[in-house]
Amino acid sequence: MKLPIALSNKHIHLSQEHIDALFGKGHELVKFKDLSQPGQYACEEKVDIVGPKGKMTVRVLGPARPETQVEVSLADCFPLGIKAPIRESGDIEGTPGLKLVGPAGEVELEKGVIVASRHIHMSNEDAAKFGVKDKDIVKVRTEGPRGLIFENVLVRAKDSFKLEMHVDMEEGNAAGVKNGDLVELIAE
Repeated sequence: MKLPIALSNKHIHLSQEHIDALFGKGHELVKFKDLSQPGQYACEEKVDIVGPKGKMTVRVLGPARPETQVEVSLADCFPLGIKAPIRESGDIEGTPGLKLVGPAGEVELEKGVIVASRHIHMSNEDAAKFGVKDKDIVKVRTEGPRGLIFENVLVRAKDSFKLEMHVDMEEGNAAGVKNGDLVELIAE
């Protein structure tokens, strides 16, 4: 069975406390465009993330989250001078931090920088159709001249999710895929 794939670039999810610190007390994020997952959106706001060796600018994704989380690729870690682990979104314990710089202030993160593990969002209904459940690990095959099999793909099943596999830009480019291409789930 096939499902669409999407490439995710570096970005940040901010807590309301950090939105206030970086953009000013009471600041509300301004939607730039909706993302594929219901209720998620890219914001007009961007911040600088500053590591021991360098900095880069990342887009803020909304809405506000309980904890701030920075998602980068393995290649992004080198110019920043950090070693971020590959983790499921939300699993930030024991991860490195860095400095965030916004137009109204700065925040020193103690933790929260990850390389997001490749994963598939799907509703529970889709999970049943594919014969998988939340937290399963599967393989996914891409086609074309750079076709490959992604291993260790995490299934994230929840009724509010829309069917889509997420990989970072490095992984997508290595496979020669673009947003919306169809890939094949191979159950373990």
